[in-house]
Amino acid sequence: MTLAGSALFLLPAVVSLCYGEFDTVLTFVLVGAGLAVLSLPMTLVKPRSKDMYTKEGLIIVAMLWIVFPLAGAVPFYISGEIPRFIDAVFESVSGFTTTGSTILTDVESLSHGMLFWRSFTHWIGGMGILVFALAVFPSSKDSMYLMRAECPGPQVGKFVPKGKNTAMYMYAMYGVLTVVTIILLCAGGMPLFDSICHAMGTAGTGGFGIKNAGVAFYNSAYIDGVITVMMILFGVNFNIFYFLLIRRFKDVGKNLELRVYFIILAAATVLIGANIYPIYRSVGESFRYAVFQVASIMTTTGFATADYNLWPAFSQMILVMLMLVGACAGSTGGGFKVQRLIIIFKNVGKYFKKLLHPKSVSLVTSEDKAMDTDTVHGVHCYLGIYMFLMLASMLLISVDNQDFATTFTSVTACFNNIGPGINKVGPMENFSFFSDFSKCVLSLDMLFGRLECLPMMMLFIPAVWKKKF
Repeated sequence: MTLAGSALFLLPAVVSLCYGEFDTVLTFVLVGAGLAVLSLPMTLVKPRSKDMYTKEGLIIVAMLWIVFPLAGAVPFYISGEIPRFIDAVFESVSGFTTTGSTILTDVESLSHGMLFWRSFTHWIGGMGILVFALAVFPSSKDSMYLMRAECPGPQVGKFVPKGKNTAMYMYAMYGVLTVVTIILLCAGGMPLFDSICHAMGTAGTGGFGIKNAGVAFYNSAYIDGVITVMMILFGVNFNIFYFLLIRRFKDVGKNLELRVYFIILAAATVLIGANIYPIYRSVGESFRYAVFQVASIMTTTGFATADYNLWPAFSQMILVMLMLVGACAGSTGGGFKVQRLIIIFKNVGKYFKKLLHPKSVSLVTSEDKAMDTDTVHGVHCYLGIYMFLMLASMLLISVDNQDFATTFTSVTACFNNIGPGINKVGPMENFSFFSDFSKCVLSLDMLFGRLECLPMMMLFIPAVWKKKF
């Protein structure tokens, strides 16, 4: 798979060639060739056993998600466009994990090839590096172990019996929606290159922009509207799109997570729109900026059309809460996930019902079906890990002695793969001022958040590396 990954560097090389950036072309070709050469010995190694289980799937996913961002950082570094390697790694990890946090103070100084590469890492990372590999290259009967380890959310369902076919369907829908986004943005007057980069950032819910002012640079209500709608769609579980294609409309209608997702989006938009009305003094303007920012934060995309650092504390607090909620399970969005939130609330309701009626039998249900006990326990276990890692990261980041809002939201934004936070890491700011130590912690947070902790944690458990487990 690392050998296949080397081919990814050819596309930005072609883009660089189109713009006459020959030094950048050479950079991508050399990095791609170097990764291919380093990967060749791995193809010659014959494993003693070809059987793969959950443990092996988690380890493979974690290792590859470390290798790819490191390789992705090399073009930034050797080209000199990001002269410090730790910064290049931070930018690459942020790209592949679709976080969108950046250390760049002047994005527009980058070459077209590098701008394309930043956005392309979003597109690949959004659906998943391994899901991409499974969609393009032959897969084994064990491929679902890899998909379960990489796909976000408490549950991973298959559209079709084979993991490879599942990956193909996912990427087909992902690709079509991306192309639709490009066409719609071009129709609004956005240049083709800009449209492609923003479409990849929207599809992967990543948020890397190519202008210092972000999406606000275009000052277009139409472009804001297109990106808002597409961000919301990419925050929806991809199972929903498949059900629509095969006309299983009843399954779509009774999907509780989808309904709760839209209710939260609508409620947050109304509350923030009303709160910022005194700033814009227009219902239309207030709604335009409120709905864009709500969609951007909840889907963990991270685009911005307004500096919400200047908004009232009430609006900022809602946005922080949305950072923690995140998008739907099975989408390209990050965060805790709406599905997990629903499961926790249902389990709390079950607990209170049991207190009132000790002899009653109460189950946590999902779409009229009793939910597996292991899934419910897994959600609560994940919540514990999630809170512990975030709090530990905040403690480590506090060594930099930044203000509380900056410290809290920098970790929240990176762990939930959102991008911008509040104050010094706001939508018009960047992460360049953090120490190298903090950048390493935040980079790990991005990886832990994107893979939802377990694959990365497996690397730090000694028993995992023993022959008998």
